[in-house]
Order: sequence, then structure tokens, then C-alpha cells
Amino acid sequence: MASDMRPPNSKKGGVPSHARVSDQACHDKFQSCDGDGKPSRAAVNGVSVKENHGTCSSNPDHAGAVLVDGAKGSIAQSGHVDSADYDCAGCLHGENGSPMACDLQQESDRDQAGHTLDDLFFFDDEEEDDIDWEPSARIVENRWFCTNCTMPNMDEVTHCQNCNDHKGSEVLAGYDVFQASFAQAALISADTALPPGSTAIGFDEQMLLHSEVEIKPNPHPERPNRLRAIAASLAAAGIFPSKCALVPPREITKKELLMVHTSDHVESVEQTKNMLYSYFTSDTYANKESARAAKLAAGLCADLASLIVSGRVNNGFALVRPPGHHAGVKQAMGFCLHNNAAVAALAAQKAGAKKVLIVDWDVHHGNGTQEIFEGNKSVLYISLHRHEDGNFYPGTGAAHEVGVLDGQGFSVNIPWSCGGVGDDDYIFAFQHVVLPIAAEFAPDITIVSAGFDAARGDPLGCCDVTPAGYSQMTSMLTTCSEGRLLIILEGGYNLRSISSSATEVVKVLLGDGPCYGKGAAAPSKEGMQTVLQVLEIQQQYWPVLVPILASLQAQQGLALSKYVNGGSKLKRRMLSGGPRPVWWKWGSKRLLYEVLFEGRGPRKIKLRGNWKSTDETES
Repeated sequence: MASDMRPPNSKKGGVPSHARVSDQACHDKFQSCDGDGKPSRAAVNGVSVKENHGTCSSNPDHAGAVLVDGAKGSIAQSGHVDSADYDCAGCLHGENGSPMACDLQQESDRDQAGHTLDDLFFFDDEEEDDIDWEPSARIVENRWFCTNCTMPNMDEVTHCQNCNDHKGSEVLAGYDVFQASFAQAALISADTALPPGSTAIGFDEQMLLHSEVEIKPNPHPERPNRLRAIAASLAAAGIFPSKCALVPPREITKKELLMVHTSDHVESVEQTKNMLYSYFTSDTYANKESARAAKLAAGLCADLASLIVSGRVNNGFALVRPPGHHAGVKQAMGFCLHNNAAVAALAAQKAGAKKVLIVDWDVHHGNGTQEIFEGNKSVLYISLHRHEDGNFYPGTGAAHEVGVLDGQGFSVNIPWSCGGVGDDDYIFAFQHVVLPIAAEFAPDITIVSAGFDAARGDPLGCCDVTPAGYSQMTSMLTTCSEGRLLIILEGGYNLRSISSSATEVVKVLLGDGPCYGKGAAAPSKEGMQTVLQVLEIQQQYWPVLVPILASLQAQQGLALSKYVNGGSKLKRRMLSGGPRPVWWKWGSKRLLYEVLFEGRGPRKIKLRGNWKSTDETES
């Protein structure tokens, strides 16, 4: 299945091994969970979809890329793209000879099964069986989609069965108020005098123009309303823009992007501005505004990092999209186009930071960020994510993935083995893995890939982290790098969850304390097993973990010993001939006891290595 995720402008199967998703992982990120908190999917033409749970489905009736006016052709009513530069397959080629878009009619004639840019670049001549795939059959009448979490519900239901939000949800109420105040907010300039300890926020409404154009049976979870909901929540709390410095928007330059991505990748994203809509993978869309939105997101993150390292502001929050942590050296995937955290890390180093810590608490592993820095010991990458032995998207991020060459030990993965992971597990992992390693690494700036899809109620993450949990994790990270902290929005698809969580995080940046204290967390059994596994692997790279592992193992051994000793206490008393259980002295069980342990004739039992008769033990 790794070949399904290959990046544009690369040969089939050419994704490096460290960038490939697991064969067991689902094809795309667009999946919801069943009742037990684990992903549920059904394969349709090689694309995993979720039946009747609001996941995105591939539609072979649509092309993967449609040119708009101003490109080398224009859309005709018949669906043809007029151009003279076609090859025998009907594909239009760019300057570098790579196909940019296919004629809609000829693609239909070829019975293409997929509609992604991958399929257009590397289509297989073998016909696929489409008898179980009928787009019209998947469209269910008389249903509504939850504004809060995008999950489908039948018309007779008034509250969403996933998040319990009302059918007429007002989760976006207040964004108009935010727009009015945002329009009058002053932007930071080179000569702006900022008070000490200032918090900066990066946001631009042009990033809202990045959206899925193609009409699908279900709405895409990575949607513009994510930014609107967070902005409205920050405005309602009186935080933004009134209490924060506003960073002026800037498109990242090609030179800056080439420090992270290949030229082919940068060019493939840039070419989407000539298309009405396009797809890099079945779940990673683009429209003609997406390239600019992605450059704005990366530019804001880079400038925030520079401001923090220079000392002009203390910390910052990047309210940006599209997200970035799945975007690798040469591939866009998992809703991500450019890797914002990686761009910010290199901008921080250019501004003077020698060592950068990236903490990724998105529920999905940031395979792109890990790939970019896995051989770089000046950037420490720590990720907490669902993994489930490679069965959770993207399938990478096992505990044994520690980096390569000089970067060994500078990739730290904390892979949860199941869904439902909550505050205590995350806090416990922070206390015993994240913070000790961070303290030994001593970064000059800490960047957080802050996906809020591990939040309670998220339709894709299916975990249980609360706004208070995110607040406490942020507060704990302020102890690193002397408070120089940059939070970058990644995933999160329940609007109420992401808006309340992001608001609590920004409150901590502004100096408020966490929602609750930093007491000892009690992890789940699965959480404890994951932390022990990580400590055993990482202790060879980080000596500070050796006593922590020994202490936890001793605690585990003591707890196990108490359990075993308590469970076998009665049996030992019986075999040793000690005093009989009082509660067996009367009733029918007394007879059974006497038959088993006080039968006629001497019986021999072993006590402390010596064989004795029962007559001797009772004398």
C-alpha cells in the first residue's frame, strides 16, 4: 500500500523506505472510528473508506486535476481541455516533461479508477473491478452533516450521534465579531515596540480559501471552519486580537522551501494554482488558492519562529492551514502540502537557535517531520501518537524508529497501542519521557506541532484528551528553552474541541496557569506499557532515562508481587497446614475443605524445600 502514497514527480515505488507508510496502515488519513475506538475501513478500489460514518470516498467520475483559465487551456462545457501539447495518452506536459493534467473525456474513456494526481502520473493499464463501487449508491437521502464534526446523521435525529452537537449548531457564532476586530488590529512592524513577554499570533483569512472544490458524498474534515471556530473562540475569550501581537502575513519564498522540500515537490504544489481542483492523494486536495494558502502558512510559521528567537516576542501561536507535519521531503499527503514545523525550525536556526525541539502531539505520527530531520542531531523530534503496530495512519512512528546516522536518538516516538488515550497517559509520558529528554537536550526554542485530533470527540482521533490536558502539556513545555515556545496548528476536526483546546493553550502562552496541577498522573495499563517500551529503547541515547526506567520497573514489580502474593495467600495457607479460613468453618464448603486437605491417611507436602507429612505439620 505504500505505493499508493507515492509523491508527485517520482517514480512508482520510489518513496524512500523511511518515508513509506506501513502496509497495514490505511491508504489515507480520512477515516473515522467504530465503537471500540479503533479505525474502521472498507477497501474501495484501493482506497480505504468508512461505511456510513462520514469518511471521504474516492469518486472515479471526477478528474484528478482540472485546468482553469489562464493555464495552457480552458474548461469547455463538454469537459475537454483545449491544448496542442498532448501525448498519445491525452496528457498535458509541463516544462519539465511531467504530466500536469489529463483530458477529462479521455480519462473517462480509459476507465480510470482513481482521481488523484498520483493516479494521473502513474496510471495502471489493468482494469479494476468497479462492480462494488457505485458513487450514487453511497449517497444517502434524508440526512444532515454535523457542522461541528462533519459526521452524517439521519434527518429524524436532532443531535449528532458522534459529538452530540445540535443540528442547528452555532459553533461558528462569533466569527463575525472577530472579523470586525481583526480588520482594525495593528500588525507588527520592524519598529513596533512590544512589551516584554508578548505573545504573537499568525493568521490570515486568505488561508480560508483552501478548500475542497469537488463535491463528495461527505464533507472533508480539514475545512476552513476549523480556523473560524478557533478565531471566534479566542475573540470570545478576549484574547485575540486584543491581547496578542499580530504578525503580518508573508508568503514563504521558494528558496526557504527548498531547504525542506525538493524542487519537484515545491513545483508540484505551485502548479495547483493553474487547476480548478487537484489531488495529491485520495484525501489531500488542492484548489487554485491552495498553493498561496500553503505558502502563507509556512511564511507565518517562519516569521513567528524568528521573532521568538530574536527575543522580540516570548512565544507565539500559528493559526494556520493547510497543516504540514505529514509533508515530507518530496511528498504531499495526509491533508498536508508544505511542512510548516520544519520550515519554522530552520528559520529559527537561521535566526540564531542552535538546537530546536519539535514536540508533535497530533494523534497521527508526523512522518514528514521525522523524515526531514531524522539524520539531524540539532533538531530533536518527539511524537506522541496512535500507532497500533502500524495499523493507524500513516503507519510510521514505531518506538524503534530513533533516527539515522548522526541523528540516532534524536527521533523519539511514543506510539500508543490503542484509541481512547487521555490526559493521564499524555501527562505521564511528558513527565517520564518528554521533559527529561528535553532538559538534557536543552533546546533554544520549542516548536509544537499541535494537532487537536487526540481531543475528546474528534471523529478521526478517537482519543480522550481534554482542553485541561492540552493546557497542562503546554505549561510543562514552557519550562523548556526558557519559555521560547511556538505552537503550530496541525490537525483537529471537532470544532468545539479544537476551539476550546486552542483557547486554553493560548491562555497559558499569555501567562495563565494550567487548568489543573502537575501532580502524578496515573496512566492506563496500555499507556504504562508504551512508556516502558520507549524508555527501554531510548535509554541508550539519553542516560537520564536509566533511573526513570529502573524506578518504574521496580514499581511495576512491586505491584505485580503484591497482586501475586495476595492472590496465592489462601493457597499457601492451605498447603502449609496453617489456620483454616474462618469463613469456611461453617457451611457446605467445610466438607469440601476437609476432603481435600484433611483426608484420611498422612499426606506429604513440600514446605521450604523439605517434605513433611500433614501429621507433622499439624502437630
